[in-house]
Amino acid sequence: MSGYLTTHVLDTARGCPADGLTIELYRIDGSERHHLKTLVTNDDGRTDAQILPAAEFQAGTYELLFHAGDYLTRTGVVQEGPRFLDVIPLRFGMSEDVHYHVPLLLSPFGYSTYRGS
Repeated sequence: MSGYLTTHVLDTARGCPADGLTIELYRIDGSERHHLKTLVTNDDGRTDAQILPAAEFQAGTYELLFHAGDYLTRTGVVQEGPRFLDVIPLRFGMSEDVHYHVPLLLSPFGYSTYRGS
Protein backbone atom coordinates (compact mmCIF):
# COMPACT_ATOMS: atom_id res chain seq x y z
CA MET A 1 0.00 0.00 0.00
CA SER A 2 1.28 3.45 -0.87
CA GLY A 3 0.82 6.37 1.47
CA TYR A 4 -1.60 9.21 0.81
CA LEU A 5 -3.38 12.01 2.68
CA THR A 6 -7.10 12.88 2.94
CA THR A 7 -9.36 15.04 5.10
CA HIS A 8 -13.03 15.51 5.93
CA VAL A 9 -14.38 18.74 7.43
CA LEU A 10 -17.64 18.64 9.37
CA ASP A 11 -19.50 21.70 10.64
CA THR A 12 -20.61 20.47 14.07
CA ALA A 13 -22.62 23.64 14.81
CA ARG A 14 -24.80 23.16 11.74
CA GLY A 15 -24.63 19.36 11.70
CA CYS A 16 -23.43 19.04 8.12
CA PRO A 17 -20.31 18.75 5.95
CA ALA A 18 -18.36 21.99 5.53
CA ASP A 19 -18.55 22.61 1.78
CA GLY A 20 -16.52 25.29 0.03
CA LEU A 21 -13.84 25.49 2.74
CA THR A 22 -10.37 26.32 1.40
CA ILE A 23 -7.46 24.14 2.57
CA GLU A 24 -3.76 24.74 1.92
CA LEU A 25 -1.09 22.04 2.21
CA TYR A 26 2.52 22.83 3.17
CA ARG A 27 5.57 20.63 3.61
CA ILE A 28 7.82 21.67 6.50
CA ASP A 29 11.60 21.29 6.04
CA GLY A 30 13.38 22.58 9.14
CA SER A 31 12.51 26.27 9.32
CA GLU A 32 11.26 26.37 5.72
CA ARG A 33 7.62 26.00 4.75
CA HIS A 34 6.80 24.99 1.15
CA HIS A 35 3.31 25.49 -0.28
CA LEU A 36 2.29 22.34 -2.19
CA LYS A 37 -1.33 22.99 -3.14
CA THR A 38 -4.64 24.61 -2.35
CA LEU A 39 -7.92 22.68 -2.47
CA VAL A 40 -11.58 23.35 -1.64
CA THR A 41 -14.00 20.96 0.05
CA ASN A 42 -16.96 19.60 -1.91
CA ASP A 43 -20.59 19.09 -0.81
CA ASP A 44 -19.49 16.16 1.39
CA GLY A 45 -16.80 18.22 3.19
CA ARG A 46 -14.02 16.31 1.41
CA THR A 47 -11.65 17.30 -1.36
CA ASP A 48 -12.41 15.87 -4.80
CA ALA A 49 -8.89 14.44 -5.01
CA GLN A 50 -6.56 13.14 -2.33
CA ILE A 51 -4.72 16.03 -0.71
CA LEU A 52 -1.45 14.19 -1.18
CA PRO A 53 -1.81 11.24 -3.56
CA ALA A 54 0.47 8.19 -3.49
CA ALA A 55 2.57 9.48 -6.40
CA GLU A 56 3.48 12.61 -4.37
CA PHE A 57 3.63 11.04 -0.90
CA GLN A 58 6.81 11.45 1.17
CA ALA A 59 7.32 10.90 4.87
CA GLY A 60 7.86 14.14 6.72
CA THR A 61 6.23 17.03 8.52
CA TYR A 62 3.25 18.74 6.93
CA GLU A 63 0.79 21.49 7.73
CA LEU A 64 -2.81 21.90 6.67
CA LEU A 65 -4.32 25.39 6.89
CA PHE A 66 -8.11 25.32 7.11
CA HIS A 67 -9.64 28.70 6.19
CA ALA A 68 -12.47 28.47 8.70
CA GLY A 69 -13.16 32.21 9.01
CA ASP A 70 -14.09 32.62 5.34
CA TYR A 71 -16.29 29.52 5.55
CA LEU A 72 -18.03 30.73 8.73
CA THR A 73 -18.69 34.16 7.21
CA ARG A 74 -20.14 32.55 4.08
CA THR A 75 -22.48 30.38 6.17
CA GLY A 76 -23.86 33.39 8.03
CA VAL A 77 -21.99 33.22 11.34
CA VAL A 78 -21.93 36.82 12.59
CA GLN A 79 -18.61 38.16 13.76
CA GLU A 80 -17.95 41.04 16.11
CA GLY A 81 -14.40 42.31 15.84
CA PRO A 82 -11.78 39.76 14.97
CA ARG A 83 -13.20 36.28 14.47
CA PHE A 84 -12.28 33.82 17.25
CA LEU A 85 -11.30 31.17 14.68
CA ASP A 86 -9.96 32.26 11.32
CA VAL A 87 -7.20 30.12 9.82
CA ILE A 88 -6.68 26.84 11.67
CA PRO A 89 -3.17 25.36 11.29
CA LEU A 90 -2.66 21.64 11.87
CA ARG A 91 0.98 20.51 11.82
CA PHE A 92 1.57 16.77 11.85
CA GLY A 93 4.08 14.12 10.85
CA MET A 94 3.71 11.22 8.47
CA SER A 95 6.33 8.53 9.01
CA GLU A 96 4.78 5.43 7.45
CA ASP A 97 3.79 4.61 3.89
CA VAL A 98 0.06 4.32 4.76
CA HIS A 99 -3.20 6.29 4.45
CA TYR A 100 -3.27 9.34 6.72
CA HIS A 101 -6.70 10.88 7.28
CA VAL A 102 -6.79 14.21 9.15
CA PRO A 103 -10.41 15.27 9.76
CA LEU A 104 -11.52 18.58 11.23
CA LEU A 105 -14.66 19.00 13.35
CA LEU A 106 -15.47 22.71 13.26
CA SER A 107 -17.74 25.17 15.07
CA PRO A 108 -17.45 28.98 15.40
CA PHE A 109 -15.69 28.74 18.78
CA GLY A 110 -13.83 25.44 18.71
CA TYR A 111 -12.47 22.58 16.67
CA SER A 112 -11.02 19.14 17.12
CA THR A 113 -9.00 16.77 15.00
CA TYR A 114 -7.55 13.28 15.19
CA ARG A 115 -5.80 10.71 13.06
CA GLY A 116 -8.69 9.02 11.31
CA SER A 117 -8.91 6.00 9.07
